[in-house]
Amino acid sequence: MKKQRGGTLLGFIMGALIGLGAALAVAVYITKVPMPFMNKTPARAAENDAAEAQKNRDWDPNSGLANKPAAKPVPADAAAGAAPSADPLGDLANAKAEVKSEVKPDATIRPATPIAVSPPALPALSPAATATTAASADPFNYFVQAGAFRTPEDAEQQRAKLVLIGMQPRVSEREQSGRVVYRVRLGPFDKKDDADKAKLKLDSSGFDAALVRVQK
Repeated sequence: MKKQRGGTLLGFIMGALIGLGAALAVAVYITKVPMPFMNKTPARAAENDAAEAQKNRDWDPNSGLANKPAAKPVPADAAAGAAPSADPLGDLANAKAEVKSEVKPDATIRPATPIAVSPPALPALSPAATATTAASADPFNYFVQAGAFRTPEDAEQQRAKLVLIGMQPRVSEREQSGRVVYRVRLGPFDKKDDADKAKLKLDSSGFDAALVRVQK
């Protein structure tokens, strides 16, 4: 019985050693033999790294500031052919002298004499025409009425009171509602402002006055 157990344990150990040896051989084979798909990735990575390094060497930090590509170096022959003259001001003066020598003044030409043009004179308005124009601006005449009375005696008393305060009223009669009334009025006034001033004076003196407007 003990002999059988010892053979089983020895077989198990031998199997484990054989398995480890086989695994080690496979690992060594994989590391030494190149893989077709795995070798392509490192090569592409190396190419990308080389392109990036070349791009970094050609990059100009000032090209982005001017929003234009970096200037390419100009060949020495082209630079020598396009070199400006040593004295640009001298070339400009020579060009002006040549143009001036070609254009000669003509002694027969005389500057034109400016002609003074006066504005047309407007016709002057006479004082009478001015007054007529100002009067025609307002189509009404204005009166200040200090009362209307049934008898001429009452109207005359009212007129006398107004004369005492420096006014010059008039008494006029008019038929109203089938009856004759006697009105005491100041005016006529061509301007409403003058009539307003007369009415204000009557109001301040204690008289009842009204502004009357009549079509001219």
